[in-house]
Amino acid sequence: MARAVQRRVVRSRSSQRAVPVLSRLAEVAPVGMLVTGLDGAARYLNPAFTRLLGYQLDTEQPFFGFDLLHETDANAGRQHIARLARGEAELYRGEHRMRHADGQPVWVMLAAALARDAEGQPDCIMLQVTSIELQKRAEEALAHSENRWNFALEGARQGVWDHDIRTDAMFYSRMWRRMRGIPDDEVIGKDHQEQWASRLHPDDVGRVMNDIHKQDSGDDNFDALEYRERTRDGNYIWIMSRGRPVEWDENGNALRTIGTDTDITYLKTIEQELAAEKERLRVTLEAVADGMIGTDSQGRVTFMNPAAERFTGFSQSEAIGKFAENVFPLRLAHSHEAAHCPAITCLTHGSPFEVSDEVILVSRDGQARDIRCSASPVVMPDGKVTGAVLVFQDISQSRALQRELAHSANHDPLTGLPNRVAFDRALNLALASAEGSNRRHCLLYIDLDRFKPVNDTAGHAAGDALLKQVAETIRGACRGHDLAARLGGDEFAVLLEDCPMPNGKLVGQKIVRAIGSLIFSWNGRDYRIGASVGVAAITPDAKSPADCLSEADAACYAAKAQGRGCVVAYPDIAGGA
Repeated sequence: MARAVQRRVVRSRSSQRAVPVLSRLAEVAPVGMLVTGLDGAARYLNPAFTRLLGYQLDTEQPFFGFDLLHETDANAGRQHIARLARGEAELYRGEHRMRHADGQPVWVMLAAALARDAEGQPDCIMLQVTSIELQKRAEEALAHSENRWNFALEGARQGVWDHDIRTDAMFYSRMWRRMRGIPDDEVIGKDHQEQWASRLHPDDVGRVMNDIHKQDSGDDNFDALEYRERTRDGNYIWIMSRGRPVEWDENGNALRTIGTDTDITYLKTIEQELAAEKERLRVTLEAVADGMIGTDSQGRVTFMNPAAERFTGFSQSEAIGKFAENVFPLRLAHSHEAAHCPAITCLTHGSPFEVSDEVILVSRDGQARDIRCSASPVVMPDGKVTGAVLVFQDISQSRALQRELAHSANHDPLTGLPNRVAFDRALNLALASAEGSNRRHCLLYIDLDRFKPVNDTAGHAAGDALLKQVAETIRGACRGHDLAARLGGDEFAVLLEDCPMPNGKLVGQKIVRAIGSLIFSWNGRDYRIGASVGVAAITPDAKSPADCLSEADAACYAAKAQGRGCVVAYPDIAGGA
Protein backbone atom coordinates (compact mmCIF):
# COMPACT_ATOMS: atom_id res chain seq x y z
CA MET A 1 0.00 0.00 0.00
CA ALA A 2 2.64 2.52 1.08
CA ARG A 3 4.72 2.06 -2.04
CA ALA A 4 1.96 3.14 -4.41
CA VAL A 5 0.93 6.08 -2.22
CA GLN A 6 4.54 7.16 -1.85
CA ARG A 7 5.22 7.08 -5.55
CA ARG A 8 2.17 9.18 -6.24
CA VAL A 9 2.97 11.78 -3.62
CA VAL A 10 6.61 12.04 -4.67
CA ARG A 11 5.69 12.29 -8.32
CA SER A 12 3.22 15.04 -7.40
CA ARG A 13 6.24 17.00 -6.18
CA SER A 14 9.08 16.12 -8.56
CA SER A 15 7.45 15.51 -11.93
CA GLN A 16 3.78 16.37 -11.80
CA ARG A 17 3.65 19.38 -9.52
CA ALA A 18 0.84 20.84 -11.85
CA VAL A 19 -1.68 18.38 -10.26
CA PRO A 20 -2.29 20.11 -6.89
CA VAL A 21 -5.20 17.83 -5.92
CA LEU A 22 -2.74 14.96 -5.23
CA SER A 23 -0.78 17.18 -2.87
CA ARG A 24 -4.00 18.08 -1.06
CA LEU A 25 -4.77 14.40 -0.55
CA ALA A 26 -1.31 13.90 0.91
CA GLU A 27 -1.93 16.87 3.18
CA VAL A 28 -4.98 15.19 4.74
CA ALA A 29 -3.55 11.66 4.86
CA PRO A 30 -3.37 10.24 8.44
CA VAL A 31 0.05 8.72 7.75
CA GLY A 32 3.17 10.82 8.22
CA MET A 33 5.01 11.41 4.93
CA LEU A 34 8.46 12.89 4.35
CA VAL A 35 10.13 13.40 0.95
CA THR A 36 13.92 13.75 0.88
CA GLY A 37 16.64 14.01 -1.70
CA LEU A 38 19.03 11.12 -2.21
CA ASP A 39 21.30 12.82 0.32
CA GLY A 40 18.52 12.87 2.93
CA ALA A 41 17.77 16.62 2.69
CA ALA A 42 14.09 17.19 3.48
CA ARG A 43 11.97 18.49 0.58
CA TYR A 44 8.44 18.03 1.82
CA LEU A 45 6.54 16.76 4.83
CA ASN A 46 2.81 16.56 5.48
CA PRO A 47 0.87 17.67 8.57
CA ALA A 48 0.60 14.08 9.87
CA PHE A 49 4.41 13.90 9.98
CA THR A 50 4.53 17.15 11.95
CA ARG A 51 1.90 15.89 14.41
CA LEU A 52 3.80 12.64 14.92
CA LEU A 53 7.37 13.93 15.25
CA GLY A 54 7.01 17.68 15.73
CA TYR A 55 9.15 18.76 12.75
CA GLN A 56 8.25 21.44 10.19
CA LEU A 57 9.85 22.25 6.86
CA ASP A 58 11.98 25.37 7.38
CA THR A 59 13.85 26.63 4.31
CA GLU A 60 16.01 28.79 6.58
CA GLN A 61 17.26 25.77 8.57
CA PRO A 62 16.93 22.63 6.46
CA PHE A 63 17.20 19.24 8.13
CA PHE A 64 18.15 15.75 6.96
CA GLY A 65 15.52 13.04 7.24
CA PHE A 66 18.04 10.23 7.72
CA ASP A 67 19.37 11.99 10.84
CA LEU A 68 15.99 11.57 12.52
CA LEU A 69 16.71 7.89 13.17
CA HIS A 70 17.52 7.24 16.81
CA GLU A 71 21.19 6.53 17.47
CA THR A 72 20.42 2.90 18.35
CA ASP A 73 18.72 2.26 15.01
CA ALA A 74 20.64 4.67 12.78
CA ASN A 75 23.20 2.25 11.33
CA ALA A 76 20.75 -0.47 10.32
CA GLY A 77 18.18 2.01 9.01
CA ARG A 78 20.71 3.99 7.01
CA GLN A 79 22.11 0.87 5.39
CA HIS A 80 18.69 -0.01 4.05
CA ILE A 81 17.96 3.56 2.89
CA ALA A 82 21.40 3.81 1.29
CA ARG A 83 20.48 0.80 -0.85
CA LEU A 84 17.40 2.71 -2.01
CA ALA A 85 19.43 5.83 -2.79
CA ARG A 86 21.83 3.75 -4.92
CA GLY A 87 18.90 2.21 -6.79
CA GLU A 88 19.68 -1.28 -5.46
CA ALA A 89 16.23 -1.62 -3.88
CA GLU A 90 12.82 -0.05 -4.46
CA LEU A 91 11.18 -0.44 -1.05
CA TYR A 92 12.18 -0.88 2.58
CA ARG A 93 9.95 -1.37 5.60
CA GLY A 94 11.04 -1.73 9.19
CA GLU A 95 10.42 -0.74 12.77
CA HIS A 96 12.65 2.02 14.09
CA ARG A 97 12.86 4.64 16.73
CA MET A 98 12.96 8.23 15.47
CA ARG A 99 13.84 11.34 17.40
CA HIS A 100 10.91 13.67 18.13
CA ALA A 101 11.60 17.41 17.79
CA ASP A 102 11.70 17.55 21.61
CA GLY A 103 14.45 14.91 21.67
CA GLN A 104 12.31 11.98 22.80
CA PRO A 105 12.41 8.67 20.85
CA VAL A 106 9.22 7.58 19.05
CA TRP A 107 8.67 4.06 17.75
CA VAL A 108 7.42 4.07 14.15
CA MET A 109 6.81 1.68 11.32
CA LEU A 110 9.10 3.17 8.69
CA ALA A 111 8.34 2.52 5.01
CA ALA A 112 10.79 3.99 2.50
CA ALA A 113 10.37 3.93 -1.27
CA LEU A 114 12.60 5.10 -4.09
CA ALA A 115 11.09 7.44 -6.72
CA ARG A 116 12.68 7.72 -10.12
CA ASP A 117 12.61 10.60 -12.59
CA ALA A 118 11.33 10.51 -16.18
CA GLU A 119 14.60 8.91 -17.32
CA GLY A 120 14.33 6.17 -14.70
CA GLN A 121 17.15 7.54 -12.54
CA PRO A 122 16.83 7.67 -8.73
CA ASP A 123 15.32 11.06 -7.85
CA CYS A 124 14.15 11.16 -4.26
CA ILE A 125 13.03 8.98 -1.35
CA MET A 126 9.58 8.91 0.25
CA LEU A 127 9.47 8.02 3.93
CA GLN A 128 6.14 6.99 5.44
CA VAL A 129 5.95 6.72 9.22
CA THR A 130 3.18 5.27 11.33
CA SER A 131 3.32 5.35 15.10
CA ILE A 132 3.73 1.92 16.65
CA GLU A 133 4.24 3.26 20.17
CA LEU A 134 1.18 1.38 21.39
CA GLN A 135 2.42 -1.80 19.78
CA LYS A 136 5.85 -1.43 21.32
CA ARG A 137 4.43 -0.69 24.71
CA ALA A 138 2.30 -3.78 24.34
CA GLU A 139 5.33 -5.86 23.43
CA GLU A 140 7.12 -4.61 26.52
CA ALA A 141 4.07 -5.38 28.62
CA LEU A 142 4.08 -8.91 27.24
CA ALA A 143 7.22 -9.66 29.21
CA HIS A 144 5.48 -8.71 32.47
CA SER A 145 1.90 -9.71 32.11
CA GLU A 146 -0.07 -11.51 29.47
CA ASN A 147 -3.24 -9.70 30.57
CA ARG A 148 -1.58 -6.30 30.26
CA TRP A 149 -0.17 -7.40 26.91
CA ASN A 150 -3.61 -8.34 25.58
CA PHE A 151 -5.22 -5.18 26.93
CA ALA A 152 -2.69 -2.86 25.29
CA LEU A 153 -2.83 -4.59 21.92
CA GLU A 154 -6.59 -4.64 21.91
CA GLY A 155 -6.58 -0.94 22.75
CA ALA A 156 -4.40 -0.44 19.68
CA ARG A 157 -6.75 -2.70 17.69
CA GLN A 158 -3.88 -4.99 16.74
CA GLY A 159 -4.27 -8.72 16.65
CA VAL A 160 -1.45 -10.93 17.92
CA TRP A 161 -0.38 -14.31 16.63
CA ASP A 162 2.22 -16.70 18.03
CA HIS A 163 3.50 -19.56 15.86
CA ASP A 164 5.36 -22.40 17.59
CA ILE A 165 7.14 -23.92 14.63
CA ARG A 166 8.23 -26.99 16.63
CA THR A 167 4.66 -28.14 17.23
CA ASP A 168 3.03 -26.14 14.43
CA ALA A 169 0.67 -24.68 17.03
CA MET A 170 -0.86 -21.21 16.60
CA PHE A 171 -2.09 -18.78 19.22
CA TYR A 172 -4.43 -15.95 18.15
CA SER A 173 -5.43 -13.06 20.40
CA ARG A 174 -9.01 -11.90 20.89
CA MET A 175 -8.46 -8.83 18.66
CA TRP A 176 -6.98 -11.02 15.92
CA ARG A 177 -10.21 -13.08 15.99
CA ARG A 178 -12.53 -10.07 16.18
CA MET A 179 -10.77 -8.52 13.19
CA ARG A 180 -11.89 -11.53 11.15
CA GLY A 181 -15.23 -12.20 12.88
CA ILE A 182 -14.03 -15.49 14.43
CA PRO A 183 -15.60 -16.27 17.85
CA ASP A 184 -13.29 -16.18 20.87
CA ASP A 185 -14.07 -19.78 21.82
CA GLU A 186 -13.80 -21.29 18.35
CA VAL A 187 -11.09 -23.94 18.21
CA ILE A 188 -8.49 -23.51 15.49
CA GLY A 189 -6.82 -26.86 14.98
CA LYS A 190 -3.80 -28.20 13.22
CA ASP A 191 -5.22 -27.18 9.85
CA HIS A 192 -4.80 -23.46 10.77
CA GLN A 193 -2.52 -22.90 7.77
CA GLU A 194 -5.10 -24.30 5.35
CA GLN A 195 -7.91 -22.31 7.00
CA TRP A 196 -5.91 -19.11 6.75
CA ALA A 197 -4.91 -19.78 3.13
CA SER A 198 -8.56 -20.38 2.20
CA ARG A 199 -9.42 -16.87 3.43
CA LEU A 200 -6.72 -15.16 1.38
CA HIS A 201 -7.73 -13.28 -1.72
CA PRO A 202 -7.04 -15.47 -4.78
CA ASP A 203 -4.74 -12.82 -6.25
CA ASP A 204 -2.59 -12.78 -3.08
CA VAL A 205 -2.28 -16.50 -2.33
CA GLY A 206 0.87 -17.30 -4.31
CA ARG A 207 2.82 -14.27 -3.17
CA VAL A 208 1.84 -14.50 0.50
CA MET A 209 2.44 -18.25 0.85
CA ASN A 210 5.92 -17.77 -0.60
CA ASP A 211 6.70 -14.78 1.65
CA ILE A 212 5.35 -16.29 4.87
CA HIS A 213 8.11 -18.90 4.87
CA LYS A 214 10.70 -16.14 4.51
CA GLN A 215 9.10 -14.29 7.42
CA ASP A 216 9.25 -17.42 9.56
CA SER A 217 12.93 -17.83 8.72
CA GLY A 218 13.72 -14.29 9.91
CA ASP A 219 14.32 -12.59 6.56
CA ASP A 220 14.26 -8.87 7.43
CA ASN A 221 12.94 -8.01 3.98
CA PHE A 222 9.74 -9.93 4.73
CA ASP A 223 9.01 -8.99 8.34
CA ALA A 224 5.91 -7.07 7.15
CA LEU A 225 3.42 -8.59 4.70
CA GLU A 226 0.35 -7.00 3.13
CA TYR A 227 -2.55 -9.04 1.83
CA ARG A 228 -6.33 -9.26 1.64
CA GLU A 229 -8.23 -11.65 3.87
CA ARG A 230 -11.92 -12.57 3.84
CA THR A 231 -13.82 -12.11 7.10
CA ARG A 232 -16.75 -14.22 8.28
CA ASP A 233 -19.24 -11.70 6.82
CA GLY A 234 -17.76 -12.32 3.35
CA ASN A 235 -15.94 -8.99 2.96
CA TYR A 236 -12.23 -8.59 2.36
CA ILE A 237 -10.04 -6.46 4.62
CA TRP A 238 -6.44 -5.43 4.06
CA ILE A 239 -4.02 -6.81 6.66
CA MET A 240 -0.50 -5.74 7.46
CA SER A 241 1.14 -8.65 9.23
CA ARG A 242 4.40 -7.93 11.04
CA GLY A 243 6.39 -10.71 12.62
CA ARG A 244 9.82 -12.12 13.32
CA PRO A 245 11.42 -15.13 15.05
CA VAL A 246 11.98 -14.89 18.79
CA GLU A 247 13.51 -18.34 19.42
CA TRP A 248 16.14 -20.31 17.52
CA ASP A 249 17.76 -23.74 17.84
CA GLU A 250 21.48 -24.35 18.07
CA ASN A 251 21.72 -24.32 14.28
CA GLY A 252 20.11 -20.89 13.97
CA ASN A 253 16.78 -22.22 12.73
CA ALA A 254 13.74 -20.29 13.92
CA LEU A 255 11.60 -22.16 16.46
CA ARG A 256 9.01 -19.54 17.30
CA THR A 257 7.66 -16.50 15.51
CA ILE A 258 5.49 -13.79 17.05
CA GLY A 259 3.75 -10.99 15.23
CA THR A 260 0.85 -8.59 15.01
CA ASP A 261 -1.83 -8.03 12.39
CA THR A 262 -3.24 -4.57 11.70
CA ASP A 263 -6.30 -3.73 9.66
CA ILE A 264 -5.02 -1.22 7.04
CA THR A 265 -8.18 -1.17 4.93
CA TYR A 266 -8.59 2.56 5.57
CA LEU A 267 -5.09 3.31 4.31
CA LYS A 268 -5.67 1.13 1.26
CA THR A 269 -8.90 3.03 0.59
CA ILE A 270 -6.91 6.27 0.55
CA GLU A 271 -4.44 4.67 -1.85
CA GLN A 272 -7.24 3.59 -4.16
CA GLU A 273 -8.80 7.05 -4.02
CA LEU A 274 -5.44 8.56 -4.93
CA ALA A 275 -5.09 6.13 -7.82
CA ALA A 276 -8.64 6.83 -9.01
CA GLU A 277 -8.11 10.59 -8.75
CA LYS A 278 -4.88 10.36 -10.70
CA GLU A 279 -6.58 8.28 -13.38
CA ARG A 280 -9.44 10.78 -13.63
CA LEU A 281 -6.93 13.58 -14.01
CA ARG A 282 -5.03 11.63 -16.66
CA VAL A 283 -8.19 10.90 -18.65
CA THR A 284 -9.32 14.51 -18.32
CA LEU A 285 -5.98 15.89 -19.48
CA GLU A 286 -5.97 13.54 -22.46
CA ALA A 287 -9.59 14.29 -23.38
CA VAL A 288 -9.59 18.09 -23.28
CA ALA A 289 -8.96 19.92 -26.53
CA ASP A 290 -6.97 22.65 -24.80
CA GLY A 291 -3.23 22.29 -24.58
CA MET A 292 -1.80 22.08 -21.05
CA ILE A 293 1.83 22.38 -20.01
CA GLY A 294 3.12 22.16 -16.44
CA THR A 295 6.43 23.62 -15.29
CA ASP A 296 8.54 23.59 -12.15
CA SER A 297 9.49 26.75 -10.28
CA GLN A 298 12.33 27.39 -12.75
CA GLY A 299 10.05 27.23 -15.78
CA ARG A 300 11.16 23.78 -16.92
CA VAL A 301 8.47 21.53 -18.41
CA THR A 302 7.23 18.76 -16.10
CA PHE A 303 4.25 17.47 -18.08
CA MET A 304 2.25 17.99 -21.28
CA ASN A 305 -1.11 16.63 -22.30
CA PRO A 306 -1.68 15.13 -25.79
CA ALA A 307 -3.22 18.36 -27.12
CA ALA A 308 -0.08 20.28 -26.14
CA GLU A 309 2.04 17.64 -27.86
CA ARG A 310 0.05 18.11 -31.09
CA PHE A 311 0.21 21.90 -31.00
CA THR A 312 3.92 22.20 -30.13
CA GLY A 313 5.30 19.20 -32.03
CA PHE A 314 7.13 17.99 -28.90
CA SER A 315 6.35 14.73 -27.17
CA GLN A 316 6.18 14.86 -23.39
CA SER A 317 9.37 12.81 -23.05
CA GLU A 318 11.21 15.24 -25.34
CA ALA A 319 9.86 18.34 -23.61
CA ILE A 320 10.40 17.40 -19.96
CA GLY A 321 13.32 19.34 -18.52
CA LYS A 322 13.36 21.97 -21.28
CA PHE A 323 12.45 25.57 -20.54
CA ALA A 324 8.84 26.38 -21.42
CA GLU A 325 9.73 29.20 -23.83
CA ASN A 326 11.73 26.72 -25.95
CA VAL A 327 8.84 24.27 -26.16
CA PHE A 328 6.18 26.96 -26.42
CA PRO A 329 7.66 29.72 -28.66
CA LEU A 330 5.30 32.68 -29.21
CA ARG A 331 5.47 35.69 -31.51
CA LEU A 332 3.24 38.73 -31.82
CA ALA A 333 0.70 38.44 -34.63
CA HIS A 334 1.22 41.97 -36.00
CA SER A 335 4.94 42.60 -35.59
CA HIS A 336 6.27 38.99 -35.71
CA GLU A 337 8.48 39.83 -32.72
CA ALA A 338 9.01 37.20 -30.03
CA ALA A 339 6.42 37.35 -27.23
CA HIS A 340 7.04 36.57 -23.57
CA CYS A 341 6.14 33.07 -22.38
CA PRO A 342 3.12 33.41 -20.05
CA ALA A 343 4.39 30.61 -17.77
CA ILE A 344 7.62 32.50 -17.10
CA THR A 345 5.73 35.77 -16.53
CA CYS A 346 3.41 33.96 -14.15
CA LEU A 347 6.34 32.53 -12.16
CA THR A 348 8.10 35.90 -12.08
CA HIS A 349 5.13 37.71 -10.56
CA GLY A 350 3.63 34.77 -8.66
CA SER A 351 0.13 35.47 -9.95
CA PRO A 352 -2.12 34.35 -12.85
CA PHE A 353 -1.31 35.91 -16.21
CA GLU A 354 -3.38 36.04 -19.39
CA VAL A 355 -1.92 37.11 -22.73
CA SER A 356 -3.97 40.03 -24.05
CA ASP A 357 -2.07 40.53 -27.33
CA GLU A 358 -2.77 38.52 -30.44
CA VAL A 359 -0.04 35.88 -30.42
CA ILE A 360 0.97 33.02 -32.66
CA LEU A 361 2.42 29.68 -31.57
CA VAL A 362 5.01 28.31 -33.98
CA SER A 363 5.21 24.54 -33.65
CA ARG A 364 8.32 22.47 -34.06
CA ASP A 365 7.52 21.80 -37.73
CA GLY A 366 7.01 25.50 -38.44
CA GLN A 367 3.21 25.50 -38.45
CA ALA A 368 1.78 28.75 -37.06
CA ARG A 369 -1.43 28.86 -35.01
CA ASP A 370 -3.35 31.78 -33.54
CA ILE A 371 -3.82 30.96 -29.87
CA ARG A 372 -5.30 32.27 -26.65
CA CYS A 373 -3.28 31.39 -23.56
CA SER A 374 -3.02 31.97 -19.83
CA ALA A 375 -0.91 30.65 -16.96
CA SER A 376 -1.54 30.17 -13.24
CA PRO A 377 0.98 29.49 -10.47
CA VAL A 378 0.96 26.31 -8.38
CA VAL A 379 1.06 27.63 -4.82
CA MET A 380 1.75 25.40 -1.81
CA PRO A 381 -0.04 25.94 1.53
CA ASP A 382 3.01 27.82 2.82
CA GLY A 383 2.67 30.30 -0.04
CA LYS A 384 5.67 29.02 -2.00
CA VAL A 385 5.27 28.91 -5.79
CA THR A 386 6.44 25.49 -6.96
CA GLY A 387 5.50 25.71 -10.63
CA ALA A 388 2.97 26.91 -13.16
CA VAL A 389 0.26 25.48 -15.38
CA LEU A 390 -0.08 26.91 -18.89
CA VAL A 391 -3.39 26.46 -20.74
CA PHE A 392 -3.89 27.44 -24.38
CA GLN A 393 -6.42 27.03 -27.18
CA ASP A 394 -6.09 27.06 -30.96
CA ILE A 395 -8.30 29.95 -32.13
CA SER A 396 -6.99 30.13 -35.70
CA GLN A 397 -10.45 29.63 -37.22
CA SER A 398 -12.23 32.15 -35.02
CA ARG A 399 -9.49 34.74 -35.45
CA ALA A 400 -9.51 34.22 -39.23
CA LEU A 401 -13.27 34.75 -39.16
CA GLN A 402 -12.79 37.92 -37.10
CA ARG A 403 -10.27 39.21 -39.62
CA GLU A 404 -12.62 38.36 -42.46
CA LEU A 405 -15.49 40.17 -40.76
CA ALA A 406 -13.25 43.15 -40.00
CA HIS A 407 -12.12 43.26 -43.62
CA SER A 408 -15.71 43.04 -44.85
CA ALA A 409 -16.77 45.85 -42.53
CA ASN A 410 -14.08 48.16 -43.89
CA HIS A 411 -13.81 47.19 -47.58
CA ASP A 412 -15.99 47.39 -50.63
CA PRO A 413 -17.00 43.81 -51.52
CA LEU A 414 -16.87 44.49 -55.29
CA THR A 415 -13.54 46.26 -55.75
CA GLY A 416 -11.73 45.30 -52.57
CA LEU A 417 -10.93 48.97 -51.90
CA PRO A 418 -11.59 50.50 -48.46
CA ASN A 419 -15.24 51.55 -48.18
CA ARG A 420 -16.81 54.82 -47.04
CA VAL A 421 -16.54 53.87 -43.35
CA ALA A 422 -12.82 53.17 -43.59
CA PHE A 423 -12.26 56.31 -45.69
CA ASP A 424 -14.06 58.55 -43.18
CA ARG A 425 -11.93 57.10 -40.38
CA ALA A 426 -8.72 57.77 -42.35
CA LEU A 427 -9.89 61.30 -43.21
CA ASN A 428 -10.46 62.06 -39.52
CA LEU A 429 -6.95 60.88 -38.70
CA ALA A 430 -5.50 63.03 -41.52
CA LEU A 431 -7.26 66.14 -40.18
CA ALA A 432 -6.04 65.40 -36.66
CA SER A 433 -2.44 65.03 -37.91
CA ALA A 434 -2.61 68.36 -39.79
CA GLU A 435 -4.05 70.27 -36.86
CA GLY A 436 -1.35 72.12 -34.94
CA SER A 437 1.42 71.09 -37.37
CA ASN A 438 2.85 71.95 -40.74
CA ARG A 439 1.68 68.74 -42.38
CA ARG A 440 -0.37 69.11 -45.56
CA HIS A 441 -2.52 66.46 -47.23
CA CYS A 442 -4.68 66.29 -50.34
CA LEU A 443 -8.10 64.77 -50.95
CA LEU A 444 -9.07 63.66 -54.49
CA TYR A 445 -12.72 63.17 -55.36
CA ILE A 446 -13.13 61.08 -58.54
CA ASP A 447 -16.33 60.72 -60.54
CA LEU A 448 -16.40 58.54 -63.69
CA ASP A 449 -17.50 60.05 -67.02
CA ARG A 450 -19.66 58.07 -69.49
CA PHE A 451 -20.05 55.16 -67.05
CA LYS A 452 -23.85 55.10 -67.10
CA PRO A 453 -24.15 54.18 -70.82
CA VAL A 454 -21.92 51.16 -70.25
CA ASN A 455 -24.01 50.05 -67.30
CA ASP A 456 -27.28 50.61 -69.16
CA THR A 457 -26.36 49.01 -72.50
CA ALA A 458 -24.02 46.19 -71.47
CA GLY A 459 -25.72 45.38 -68.13
CA HIS A 460 -24.81 45.48 -64.47
CA ALA A 461 -22.34 42.60 -64.78
CA ALA A 462 -20.36 44.65 -67.28
CA GLY A 463 -20.61 47.70 -65.02
CA ASP A 464 -19.25 45.72 -62.08
CA ALA A 465 -16.37 44.36 -64.14
CA LEU A 466 -15.54 47.89 -65.33
CA LEU A 467 -15.57 49.26 -61.76
CA LYS A 468 -13.07 46.57 -60.75
CA GLN A 469 -10.72 47.67 -63.55
CA VAL A 470 -11.13 51.32 -62.58
CA ALA A 471 -10.30 50.47 -58.93
CA GLU A 472 -7.11 48.69 -59.99
CA THR A 473 -6.20 51.63 -62.23
CA ILE A 474 -6.67 54.21 -59.48
CA ARG A 475 -4.71 52.12 -56.99
CA GLY A 476 -1.89 51.69 -59.53
CA ALA A 477 -1.66 55.45 -60.10
CA CYS A 478 -1.17 56.22 -56.39
CA ARG A 479 1.76 55.86 -54.04
CA GLY A 480 1.98 52.69 -51.98
CA HIS A 481 0.90 54.35 -48.72
CA ASP A 482 -1.95 56.40 -50.24
CA LEU A 483 -5.52 55.39 -49.45
CA ALA A 484 -7.83 54.80 -52.43
CA ALA A 485 -11.48 54.11 -51.56
CA ARG A 486 -14.81 53.55 -53.27
CA LEU A 487 -17.44 55.85 -51.81
CA GLY A 488 -20.33 54.30 -53.70
CA GLY A 489 -21.62 53.84 -57.27
CA ASP A 490 -18.97 55.21 -59.68
CA GLU A 491 -17.50 57.64 -57.13
CA PHE A 492 -14.02 57.15 -55.72
CA ALA A 493 -11.71 59.11 -53.42
CA VAL A 494 -7.98 59.14 -52.75
CA LEU A 495 -6.29 60.43 -49.57
CA LEU A 496 -2.72 61.62 -50.25
CA GLU A 497 -0.79 62.06 -47.00
CA ASP A 498 1.99 64.68 -46.79
CA CYS A 499 1.24 65.86 -50.30
CA PRO A 500 1.10 69.59 -51.24
CA MET A 501 -1.58 70.84 -53.59
CA PRO A 502 0.59 70.96 -56.76
CA ASN A 503 1.60 67.34 -56.30
CA GLY A 504 -1.99 66.40 -55.57
CA LYS A 505 -3.11 67.91 -58.85
CA LEU A 506 -0.38 65.92 -60.66
CA VAL A 507 -1.65 62.66 -59.12
CA GLY A 508 -5.19 63.61 -60.16
CA GLN A 509 -4.03 64.21 -63.74
CA LYS A 510 -2.24 60.85 -63.71
CA ILE A 511 -5.48 59.14 -62.67
CA VAL A 512 -7.46 60.99 -65.36
CA ARG A 513 -5.01 59.90 -68.05
CA ALA A 514 -4.93 56.28 -66.82
CA ILE A 515 -8.73 55.95 -66.75
CA GLY A 516 -9.04 57.73 -70.10
CA SER A 517 -6.66 55.18 -71.62
CA LEU A 518 -8.80 52.23 -70.52
CA ILE A 519 -10.45 50.22 -73.30
CA PHE A 520 -13.13 48.03 -71.75
CA SER A 521 -14.27 45.09 -73.91
CA TRP A 522 -17.53 43.29 -73.27
CA ASN A 523 -19.28 40.79 -75.54
CA GLY A 524 -17.22 41.86 -78.55
CA ARG A 525 -17.78 45.59 -78.05
CA ASP A 526 -15.24 48.15 -76.77
CA TYR A 527 -16.15 50.95 -74.39
CA ARG A 528 -14.18 54.01 -73.30
CA ILE A 529 -14.84 56.10 -70.24
CA GLY A 530 -13.18 59.01 -68.50
CA ALA A 531 -12.92 60.65 -65.10
CA SER A 532 -13.26 64.08 -63.54
CA VAL A 533 -11.21 64.84 -60.41
CA GLY A 534 -11.66 67.48 -57.74
CA VAL A 535 -8.80 68.26 -55.35
CA ALA A 536 -9.13 69.75 -51.86
CA ALA A 537 -6.33 70.60 -49.43
CA ILE A 538 -6.28 69.28 -45.86
CA THR A 539 -4.62 71.96 -43.75
CA PRO A 540 -4.61 73.03 -40.09
CA ASP A 541 -7.43 75.42 -41.04
CA ALA A 542 -9.73 72.64 -42.26
CA LYS A 543 -12.99 72.68 -40.31
CA SER A 544 -14.25 69.10 -40.54
CA PRO A 545 -14.07 65.95 -42.66
CA ALA A 546 -17.44 66.82 -44.17
CA ASP A 547 -16.13 70.26 -45.21
CA CYS A 548 -13.07 68.72 -46.88
CA LEU A 549 -15.18 66.20 -48.76
CA SER A 550 -17.63 68.91 -49.77
CA GLU A 551 -14.80 71.06 -51.17
CA ALA A 552 -13.40 68.14 -53.19
CA ASP A 553 -16.90 67.28 -54.46
CA ALA A 554 -17.45 70.91 -55.52
CA ALA A 555 -14.12 70.92 -57.37
CA CYS A 556 -15.07 67.66 -59.13
CA TYR A 557 -18.41 69.19 -60.17
CA ALA A 558 -16.47 72.16 -61.61
CA ALA A 559 -14.23 69.74 -63.55
CA LYS A 560 -17.29 68.14 -65.14
CA ALA A 561 -18.63 71.60 -65.97
CA GLN A 562 -15.38 72.43 -67.74
CA GLY A 563 -15.84 69.56 -70.16
CA ARG A 564 -14.97 66.44 -68.11
CA GLY A 565 -11.69 64.54 -68.18
CA CYS A 566 -9.82 67.18 -66.23
CA VAL A 567 -8.63 68.10 -62.72
CA VAL A 568 -9.84 71.15 -60.77
CA ALA A 569 -8.58 72.24 -57.34
CA TYR A 570 -10.95 73.78 -54.81
CA PRO A 571 -8.83 76.90 -54.23
CA ASP A 572 -9.11 77.68 -57.95
CA ILE A 573 -12.90 77.68 -57.99
CA ALA A 574 -13.04 79.41 -54.61
CA GLY A 575 -10.79 82.21 -55.91
CA GLY A 576 -12.86 82.49 -59.07
CA ALA A 577 -16.01 82.83 -57.02
